[in-house]
Amino acid sequence: MRILFLFSAFFIQNLIFGQVLPFVELTEDKNEVVLDIRYATSDNFTNTRLYDCGRCFLHPTVAKALQRASEDFKKQGYKIILFDCYRPLSIQRKLWAKVPDARYVTPPAKGSMHNRGAAIDISLQEIKSKKELDMGTPYDFFGKEAYMDYQGLSAVASKNRKILHTTLMKYGFKPIRTEWWHFSFSGSGATISEWNWTCP
Repeated sequence: MRILFLFSAFFIQNLIFGQVLPFVELTEDKNEVVLDIRYATSDNFTNTRLYDCGRCFLHPTVAKALQRASEDFKKQGYKIILFDCYRPLSIQRKLWAKVPDARYVTPPAKGSMHNRGAAIDISLQEIKSKKELDMGTPYDFFGKEAYMDYQGLSAVASKNRKILHTTLMKYGFKPIRTEWWHFSFSGSGATISEWNWTCP
């Protein structure tokens, strides 16, 4: 049996064929969200494909908070782009092996908020033009230009980051200093997981 929960245009599921999952799934919808799961491609800092397919799972509390933020963004003329959501701990180990630098990759022994389904890597797309907003750097850029406090951004990129950060923080998401795209949600009670999804 499959149970679907519909929050606005988000399709979220947390029971698949009778198996209770620790997370709910967000699926792409043309009016609300774009899934651009980079670790399901080679277009990421590892230059390798780490996920067999691109799916987005989050802790239920986090998914609901993101839906509220998405509705806010939509009123402003934007929809969200998700680059990464829940990340199995096994993948975290592979990322750490590639870049063992805690500024950019959380040590697997500690566990990332992604490993709890309580973090998102996110950007914005303008609904009218369907263009991704300029945030000053690409996703997964390791350098000071991606830092929250970087002062050398263009006026446009600075404005766009402010829109992203201000809106998400209203709904309980917190940024980290070194990555403009990463936001964690605290208070969900989510725990580290090794669970991995299957592909259709």
